[in-house]
Amino acid sequence: MPALYIENVPPATYEALRRHARDRRRSIAAVVVSLLEECIPTQAELQQRQKLFSSLEKRSRTARSRARYPASEDLQREDRAR
Repeated sequence: MPALYIENVPPATYEALRRHARDRRRSIAAVVVSLLEECIPTQAELQQRQKLFSSLEKRSRTARSRARYPASEDLQREDRAR
């Protein structure tokens, strides 16, 4: 498994990380790996997101073509006329 060494971590950041690890009863290394997994998407996750966005965009275009909604100004005028 690859190793990662980090130098020049600001003291405040290191203390926050140490406190975060201690509160969860984990090592700093385990917490850093966990945070990286949460924040950095893998290639498979990026492909899955792209697939989801494409399907949502396609669905949005289909819904727009089926129904025409009045402009908000028209709805306000109609409401005021009542």
